[in-house]
Amino acid sequence: MNTDILKGIGAFVLLLLAQALVLNHIHLFNCATPLLYVYIAMLFRRDFPRWAILVSCFTMGLCVDVFSNTPGVAAGAMTFIGLLQPYLLTLFLPRESPEDLTPSMNSLGIGKFSVYALIIVLIYCLSFFALEAFSFTDWLHWLECVGGSFVITSILVLVIEYFRCKI
Repeated sequence: MNTDILKGIGAFVLLLLAQALVLNHIHLFNCATPLLYVYIAMLFRRDFPRWAILVSCFTMGLCVDVFSNTPGVAAGAMTFIGLLQPYLLTLFLPRESPEDLTPSMNSLGIGKFSVYALIIVLIYCLSFFALEAFSFTDWLHWLECVGGSFVITSILVLVIEYFRCKI
């Protein structure tokens, strides 16, 4: 179990560095930014304590906020994802699945994992950009940011998961 935690921390540090050094500087069409660190939040095991998921997601969001200059936005959105992740995961698990199941394309299947990942990424993008804008006066630009970031992030998450499961 300790190796799983260390692997998770290592993966988050790697994604945090990628986000801070590369992905934060990508703004396709002046609105679409990949938010790849949300991938870590969807990989918590089924039996992981819910309080630990909330604390971990908040801490991850806070780290992203520090390096991305988005005060509290990522922390709030990641905490919201941490709150919803256990409930969303149970929607896609068979009833007789083991308690220590980790969501992946291998354990859930490509279709179920894809839908699970798309839902989490969509909720994250909606909450992230709603907190960032903090108003809906320019709602068309907000929708462009949510839609563009959702598409780019979803593609990156599914590609990374596909290659992670192949290795």
